[in-house]
This record gives sequence, structure tokens and C-alpha cells, in this order.
Amino acid sequence: FTPKFGDSPLLEHHTTSLVFNDPPLHTRVRRLIMGAVNQRAIRRMEDGLVSLIDDLLDRMSDLVQVDIIGDFAARIPIEVIGNLLNVPHSERSPLRGWSLAILSALEPAPGKTVLELGNQAVVEFIEYLKSLIAMRRQSPGDPSSDVLTRLIQGEKNGAKLTEPELLHNCIFLLNAGHETTTNLIGNGLHALIRHRDQLERLAAEPGLIDTAVEELLRFESPLQLNNRLTTGPMVINGTEIPAGTFLTLGVGAANRDPAQFDRPDELDIGRTPNNHVAFGQGQHACSGMNVARLEGRIAFGRLVARFPGIDLAAVPERDPRIRFRGFRRLPVTLG
Repeated sequence: FTPKFGDSPLLEHHTTSLVFNDPPLHTRVRRLIMGAVNQRAIRRMEDGLVSLIDDLLDRMSDLVQVDIIGDFAARIPIEVIGNLLNVPHSERSPLRGWSLAILSALEPAPGKTVLELGNQAVVEFIEYLKSLIAMRRQSPGDPSSDVLTRLIQGEKNGAKLTEPELLHNCIFLLNAGHETTTNLIGNGLHALIRHRDQLERLAAEPGLIDTAVEELLRFESPLQLNNRLTTGPMVINGTEIPAGTFLTLGVGAANRDPAQFDRPDELDIGRTPNNHVAFGQGQHACSGMNVARLEGRIAFGRLVARFPGIDLAAVPERDPRIRFRGFRRLPVTLG
């Protein structure tokens, strides 16, 4: 990151957050986060998430045309992560803008303006979090459901995060939860509309929702590229790669690999098995993947059940970024 970011807030953020670190930092932070997004915690989220999504659908129902990104997909993860960090509702409006600015700087060749906006977003986000953390230290929440309180208090054995680790991993939580889920819902709905038989199949067989979410993650992965640095020599498909090599991983390509998937370019919401890598694998698998799955199940399930005639209203506007695949606007009529 140093050649790209220089000595900057972006460099500190991306070298301190969970996703680009190995143990011991990765282990400490991941353990704290996972304790607040375990299966029991996710079950507690479900009723609130159903209520949120039904409310968004109610608001959209009278509109002639809807932007599924701005009116629906982007609003869901902001509320979910905002609730996990217990961010006051009145203070959530800047979160999406900060997230987009910080993550856009991860593009393979970000321009000067992108880097400036990313650095500014990190600074502004940190200033906001400092005040939020100070208030939470004075009035802690329930660490079983409040991730910020859990990160502040640390583990029972006394392993706590430093102040920079705390700040940057709060930013990471919002960014990771926001971007991928927004793209999952937008990409997935677009894919269902383009493959009408699969949308109609899901409407007729709502019990397929679990496999449908996995297939939509595979078919048009929200995260298309990832990066790793080899810690030792390795061989990939006959190619020798030395230690210390910077790799760019084609997540989207892996999820269309004909050696792994039968009919890889065909959308099949009943596909099993489906060993996709949209969430990564191993110790670096996405810590919020079960939250994202829950959001996807409820969002697609409730939307398709209520508006099976949903269709494109205009040509969608793609987000031009390479690392993250999604839409800026996805205009639809609900039918």
C-alpha cells in the first residue's frame, strides 16, 4: 500500500484494519467481532431486519419508478451496521459517502482526486468515531449485541485493541458490511430480472431462497478482485511463485471456473453444490458473511414475494470501479 498511498490516513487505515492483516492482530479483532455476529446474535437481528425491509418496500410501493440502489439496497446495510455499532439514526447520513470514498481508493490505479477524497473521508470518519467512542466509554452498551462496546472492552483475558486499531476496525466494519451487501442485492436483482425464469421460479418456490442467495453471490460476485502477499514459495496451476509476491485474485473469475462449476455461466437458483469464494475462505473468510446472507435472504425473499412483476425501467448505470462490481443506479418498476 505504501507506493499507492504514501504516508497518509488511507495507508494507516488499510494497514490497521482486519482485512489486510494476519495474526496476531487479525485473530484478536476477528474474535471480538465474531462474538457479536454469531448465530444467536443473527437470530436476534432477524425480526428487526424484516421490519426494516418491509418498511422500505412500503415506501417504494406507491412510486412510479424506483432506484433499487438508493431506495433499497444501500439503505439496508447502513441500518444493519449502524445498529451493530449503535450509531444514532440521526448521525448515519454521512456513512455511505465515507465508505464509498475510502473503498474507491482501493482501485488498482486510483487518481489524485480519488485519493484526496479517500484521505478526507478517513479523517472525517475518525473524528466522528472519537466522539462516539467517548460516549460509549461513558455509557457502554450490551457487548453481546453492540459491536463497538465489545471492541472497546476487549476480551475477558485483557487483550484490548489500541486506539488506532479500534478506530480503523470500526471503519472497516461499516465499509465491508455496506459495499458488499449493497452490491449483492443490486447485482442479484438485476440478474433475476435478466433471467426471468429464475425470478419466476423463486416467486413460485420461496423455499429456494438459501440456494438462490448463494447462486447470486457466485454468478455476479460483489467483490471481483482481492489481493494477497505470498508468505512462502508456492505453485499455482504449474506456475512457481516466490515468497513476497503481490497477487491479485480474480474472485469473479474463480466463481465462473468451469473446472469447479457445471454450466458456470448459467444462473441456477437451485444450484448444489455451490462452493463459491465470494466471501473468501479459511482464516480470512468474511467475518460478516452470515449477516450478509441474512440480509440477502430477507431482501430477495420479501421483494420477490411482494413484487414478482418487477422489471427494468431504464438502462442501469454501472459503477465503473473494477474491484467492486455493482450499480450506481438501477431504475425499476415494481409491477
